Formats: sequence, structure tokens, C-alpha cells
Amino acid sequence: MDEDNKIVAEPRDVFGKGAARKIRAAGKIPAVLYGHGTEPVHLTLPAHETGLLLRKANAVLDVQISGKSQLALVKDVQKDPVHQIIEHLDLIVVKRGEKVQVEVPVHVQGEPFSGTIADLDAKSLLLEVEATHIPESVVVDVEGLEEGTQILAQEVTLPRGAALLTDPETLVVNVHVPQKVDLGEEPEVEGEEAEGGEVAEGETAEAEGESAE
Repeated sequence: MDEDNKIVAEPRDVFGKGAARKIRAAGKIPAVLYGHGTEPVHLTLPAHETGLLLRKANAVLDVQISGKSQLALVKDVQKDPVHQIIEHLDLIVVKRGEKVQVEVPVHVQGEPFSGTIADLDAKSLLLEVEATHIPESVVVDVEGLEEGTQILAQEVTLPRGAALLTDPETLVVNVHVPQKVDLGEEPEVEGEEAEGGEVAEGETAEAEGESAE
């Protein structure tokens, strides 16, 4: 467990939107810690330090509450949609050695065969891992792969101790040649349509002239 994940929390007994606004104005974040059959614990966390820790996906915090240490997985982050300020956190109690289910981002590395591109179809995989050893990402190497190569979830190399929960047949990476868009025909079609339009207008004008006579 990374020592840098320690964060000091304060218990809180004030609730509601008004109280939450005051907490955020004081540079803190309201949070709730729950799980393992325990009563939810309402906390405030220092906003700046917490924000830095949350840059890492699936962050596990070593929350210090009244001098006691409690490991907690960040389950949900509520942000202000405009200012991107963290408004509230849901934390779930975890224990050392315990397995948890988390969505882990997939990263592609390398360059496929010349003239092809590697499309990432699954941006994350659901894994079961130890709570204190959650990988930051799963890496898929596409170096030199040729057109038509498809990598399924079951073929992805997982970190040690991780188990795949995503459907094994899920397409993760698809290597293919980009389709060429031939723009040469489009003006021709437009021209034909335009000519058709002119004829139609002419016919209409003639028809109008005849009816006027």
C-alpha cells in the first residue's frame, strides 16, 4: 500500500446542501464511507490532497479517522459539471487481501503494420483484483499487427493476481486499414441534382405561363 495515499478525514454531523456548500467553501469535500455491514460514516476530506489522489483511477485511500486507519476504495465521484469541482465522494471500506471488482482502463501501445490502424473497442475491462493492488491500466501491445487482427478480452495479458470478469469474447482491439472516402463522385451527383432542379423550375415556369394564358 502506497504511503502517499494517506489522508486525514474529519467526522461530520452536519448534512444537507447548505452544509455541503460551507464544507466546500472551507476547502474540504463531504464524503460517506460505508461497507462490510458497518453504519455509514460521514466525513470531510481535504479537497486539494484528495483531488491529487483521485487523478489515479480506482484510487484506494488510507483514511485516517480519529487516529485510526481505514482503507477505502473510491466508489463514486460527484463533480460540478461546469467547474469540475468535486462535490461529494462515496468511499467503500476494503480490507488488505480482499478482492474487489473494478473497471480498469485499457491502454494501447506500439504501432500496427504500416497502413493500418488499431481501434480500441473496449476502453476498460472489469477485473477482480486485490484491493491494495489495483492496476492503473491494462496494456495491449499492437506492435506490427496486421490487418484483420482482433484481440479479445481473453487474450489480454492481465496483471498478476487479476481475474477477468468481462465477457472473454469481448472485442478489445481491432486492426484494420482505414476506409478511403472517394470525394470525386460527390460533386457530380450534386450537379445532376442541381440540373434536375433547374429543369423542374423551368417546367414549373412554363406551366405557370400556360395557365396564365
